[in-house]
Amino acid sequence: MAAAKKSRFTGFFKEIAQELKKVVWPTREQLVKNTVTVITVCAIIGIIIWVFDWGLSSLITVLLK
Repeated sequence: MAAAKKSRFTGFFKEIAQELKKVVWPTREQLVKNTVTVITVCAIIGIIIWVFDWGLSSLITVLLK
């Protein structure tokens, strides 16, 4: 029974290694370009949320005075 578990365990990692060989890894240029894109989009969305929050906060402050 223990041999069967060990065989399944090692087989699992062999399958992982086989699948990782199929992965197409991005080039350094693609990685940098995608990273810059993600950071830029996150910053833009953060600014948009900040502007809406500031605007609604100001509106509520005016309405409650």
